[in-house]
Amino acid sequence: MTISLPPSLYESALKAARDEGRTNSGFARESIRRCITDRKWKALLAYGRRKAISAGLRPEEIEGIVDGIRSKKKS
Repeated sequence: MTISLPPSLYESALKAARDEGRTNSGFARESIRRCITDRKWKALLAYGRRKAISAGLRPEEIEGIVDGIRSKKKS
């Protein structure tokens, strides 16, 4: 894969990779991996929001429901 970056972003990426002691390729791989993971989480949250709305739940009710499920799993 070949990508092009604006000079300022390229320099920032090089500096970030150096600061983390990583190769440029390793830094790019991790950045892409994080972006993909972030997109999956956003999609999952949107799905949850749609399901909660269709079930008639209000946002303030959801945290209590999640806490209840988590406490049952710990038991």
